[in-house]
Amino acid sequence: MLNENDKKDKDTQDQKPFFRQFLEASSIGMYLVIATFVGLAMGYGLDSLMGTSPYMTFIMLFVGIIAGFREIFRVVNKQGK
Repeated sequence: MLNENDKKDKDTQDQKPFFRQFLEASSIGMYLVIATFVGLAMGYGLDSLMGTSPYMTFIMLFVGIIAGFREIFRVVNKQGK
């Protein structure tokens, strides 16, 4: 069971400052964009090395998009707790 001090510590940990919440919320859109461009760049680089143009570009682009959405869902679930 939690004593009085543990309850106060838990409450202060749950309440983040407004500025920190704002920064976390504003970074959500960047996750998708950055992950997409990283996947695209990796695919383009792999295509250049292996000569498989445009297959690796498309595959890694989709992997980047999936990774971006996965990160968004992770951040949103973390915010909801």
